[in-house]
Amino acid sequence: MKYKQYGFTLIELMIVVAIIGILAAIAIPSYQDYTARAQVSEMIQLTGQYKTPIAEYYSAKGDLTTVNIALLGGTTAGKYVETISLANVATLTVSVIATMRNVAPVAAPLRAKDFSIETLDGGATWDCGTLVNDAPPNPVDPKYIPGTCK
Repeated sequence: MKYKQYGFTLIELMIVVAIIGILAAIAIPSYQDYTARAQVSEMIQLTGQYKTPIAEYYSAKGDLTTVNIALLGGTTAGKYVETISLANVATLTVSVIATMRNVAPVAAPLRAKDFSIETLDGGATWDCGTLVNDAPPNPVDPKYIPGTCK
């Protein structure tokens, strides 16, 4: 009487483990980049909320030298964003800068990094990310910024 053996051989199991290892080596960095890009979207959303109030402020006052975050209202922090601030404030120019937190759950390449949007004409047009004239002190790596801001 012959006995039929069931199961996997050692070679088959080793091949499966190798395939899983290769897939993990590809998937983990891609997932980390995806997570970082999602966190940058919070920076974009929080800075973008100030476009209209700044344009309205300039329309009403004709000058941006006295504008500040407290006058504009809005949310000045988020789950990943530590602060929103204004810089390069001049008659027609202002930059809105979002600074990431320096702790988890913020993705490691984004910790304490800055993202900015900037207007040079009183809020009529806006530049963002790598397109701004006055880059923030510690800018986000361009690979995490959407294509519209590069």
